[in-house]
Amino acid sequence: MKSPSVITWIVGIGLFVGLCIVSPAAWAQAKGEKTFQATLTDAQGVETEVKNVIFYWEEKISEIAFVPHELKQIPVKRGTTTVNVKFNTIKFIDVKPGADAKTLPTLLVTLTNGKTGEFALAIDGKFKGDSDFGEVELPASGLKKIAFK
Repeated sequence: MKSPSVITWIVGIGLFVGLCIVSPAAWAQAKGEKTFQATLTDAQGVETEVKNVIFYWEEKISEIAFVPHELKQIPVKRGTTTVNVKFNTIKFIDVKPGADAKTLPTLLVTLTNGKTGEFALAIDGKFKGDSDFGEVELPASGLKKIAFK
C-alpha cells in the first residue's frame, strides 16, 4: 500500500487550517443562518455600519466563570413580561438613556410592519459585529439609534 504523497498532506493541512480560521459569521452563513446589518448611532451622533450584528451579554455564574450569550434578538421588558424582539422584525430602534448610570435605557422599537412599542431593556448588553475597520462593540446604554437593513 502506498503512503499519501506530500501534496495530499499539504492539501489536507490547508483544508484543516482553513476550516479552523473561518469566521463565526461565515460559519453561520454556511449553516444557512441569517446575518443582520445595521447602522448604529452612538450618543455622540457617530454612525457605524455594522455587519453580522448580534446582541451580546455575559451571564455570571460564579466569581470566576461566566456564560456568553450571542443573540439575534433584543430582550426587553414590558411590565414584568420579557419579550424577545427578533432582529428580522425590527426596522429601527430609538434609544432613550436611563435616568442615571445604573438604569437601563428605554427602547422605542419600530417593526418592519409599522407597529411601535416602548420597552425597557431587560439585560445590560452590547451590540457586536464587524465594520470595515474591524470588530466593533457598542454598549446598548451608549446608543442613540439602531437602524436595521
